[in-house]
Amino acid sequence: MFSVDVRQEGRGTVLVLRGELDFDSSVQLDETGLGDPGTGTAPGPVVADLAALTFCDSSGISALLRLHRGLSARGGSLALAAVPHTVRRLFALTGLDQIFTVHADAHEALAAGPAGPDPAPGAGTPARQNRNESA
Repeated sequence: MFSVDVRQEGRGTVLVLRGELDFDSSVQLDETGLGDPGTGTAPGPVVADLAALTFCDSSGISALLRLHRGLSARGGSLALAAVPHTVRRLFALTGLDQIFTVHADAHEALAAGPAGPDPAPGAGTPARQNRNESA
C-alpha cells in the first residue's frame, strides 16, 4: 500500500511518501499536481520525505524525476529527505545522486531552502548531500 500526504510548512511543502512506490502507485505521486507545469507559479521548495518508503522501483524513480522536472520548469525545487539506504545506493549507481538534493530529514531540507548547487568549496556537483548521515 502506498500513500502521499501533502502538508504545507512555513518554508515550503512536504510530501510524506509511505509504502511501496512502484508502477501501480507512482500515479498517486503524479496526481499531487505539484510538478504540473500547467498549474502556474512555483510553489516554493518541495521536500519529499522518504523515511517511510519501504520500496522504490524504476517507475517510482521516474515519478520522482517527473516531479523534479515539473517543479524545475516552474522555477521550483525538489529536495529528498530521509532517503532509505537501498534507494540512495540506486541513485549512486545510476548517477541520480547528481540530480537530487538529499538531506537527513525534512526539517533540515526546509531549513536549507530551495535546492541548488552546494555552496561548499570544491563540491563540484549540483547535488547536495548531508555528509553527516550514515550510509
